[in-house]
Amino acid sequence: MFFQSGGCCDGSLPICFDNGEFIIGDHDVLLGTVGGCPFYIGGRQYEVWKHTQLILGVGIGAPEGFSLPAGEDRHFVITSRVFAPDETLAKHLGHSTR
Repeated sequence: MFFQSGGCCDGSLPICFDNGEFIIGDHDVLLGTVGGCPFYIGGRQYEVWKHTQLILGVGIGAPEGFSLPAGEDRHFVITSRVFAPDETLAKHLGHSTR
């Protein structure tokens, strides 16, 4: 599973955990799935970023913080872009968030 971090220790890195290793809170929002893995973001951070498309990628170098690696000497990264006026989050997801 993935969680978009917004904390002080991990900055704004996407963190990858084994299933069950991270407890999802009542205010966390499911953005969708990546390769069958759920991708969550904290509720407060979602409110700030809900107009933004988050794009999960892979960078060279070991992961920082608590994330599992994205492969040998690889880490997960997020890039983003603001949705165009005619776009909505629901349009991209095909379903509603919780």
